[in-house]
Amino acid sequence: MRTYLVVIDESPEAQIALRFAARRAVKTGGGVEILALIPRPDFVQWGGVMATIEEEARQRAEALVAAAAGTLIAESGLKPQITVRDGDGPKVIRKLIDENDAIAALVLGAAAEGPPGPLVSHFVGEAAALPIPLMIVPGSLDREAIDRLS
Repeated sequence: MRTYLVVIDESPEAQIALRFAARRAVKTGGGVEILALIPRPDFVQWGGVMATIEEEARQRAEALVAAAAGTLIAESGLKPQITVRDGDGPKVIRKLIDENDAIAALVLGAAAEGPPGPLVSHFVGEAAALPIPLMIVPGSLDREAIDRLS
């Protein structure tokens, strides 16, 4: 099955990318995989504090992806595959793409204003080396525009 990989965070552009991917998946008979990245915290000298910070970050990521999955199910009827990983974003994404032959496209949302985010910037520079298409959805699109385009 053709799967669209979407990286989700708390930004509005991530929600736009998720909607676009869901609409494409419905139209093509595919699926959606939602990836939440857990940011690595700055080093904290005390191990117990560091473990608490890491656990809180994991819980936030899991809550974010669960909410995104709920929205996806409600709006499209698709049940997404959910992945939560920590580490360097581009490396985690490349590894996930390499491990899963069903992933047919990477869908990222670009900020509505200002410079693109770090993942968009990274993968635009690496697009020629990706084994799958890179789809960048403009963050300035509203729901109706996304629905028309997808």
